[in-house]
Amino acid sequence: MESLYPFIYSGTTDLAAVLDQARASTIAKTQEIMDLRAAVGARSGGMLAACAREAAARFCAGGRLLTFGNGGSATDAQQLATLFSCPYQRPDAAPLPAICLASDIAVVTSLSNDVGVEIIFARQIAALSRSSDIAVGLSTSGNSENLLRAFDEAGRRGLMTIGIAGYDGGKMAELNSIDYLFVVPSTSIHRIQEAQTTLYQVLWELVTAELGRLPVPG
Repeated sequence: MESLYPFIYSGTTDLAAVLDQARASTIAKTQEIMDLRAAVGARSGGMLAACAREAAARFCAGGRLLTFGNGGSATDAQQLATLFSCPYQRPDAAPLPAICLASDIAVVTSLSNDVGVEIIFARQIAALSRSSDIAVGLSTSGNSENLLRAFDEAGRRGLMTIGIAGYDGGKMAELNSIDYLFVVPSTSIHRIQEAQTTLYQVLWELVTAELGRLPVPG
């Protein structure tokens, strides 16, 4: 904690100096995430556009979005599903079918207790998915075993698969079952998750724009 916020632990009683250090720390962190977001955009912009086009086509064919992750990434998975199903930022945007596989606590805890945490998402994909669906898994490390199994299960069933990871992609980068892998190249959990939030927000915006150009299914 002291390494993150040295101005709190410096022993100073100079309020102005403390505020100046806090301001400088905030500015530095803000610049860091801005630079990281720009790097992700430059690195993955074309792939994001292609991913959005395919996802929009899947939605038009009756597909649904299935999202999953652990811990903070489970929260992001829920936010991603909410973004697509309840587009409060764009009242004119059509709601799209989206389910977070980390949100049903009864299912998650029963599978974890009775079988093992490594299958909590793969089992749900096996039970709920159709080949027209889209599976999105989020991880900071890219190494979560339950995500790796979920992607393999989704790939076997013909789902479109999207991975969102940090660091160098981890084990997710080694999978053949992920169609689109977006990597946030950072070792900071905070910056990774902040950039991932921006990434899936842009994906939603691109999918929404693409759907405006596609025929509505009858």
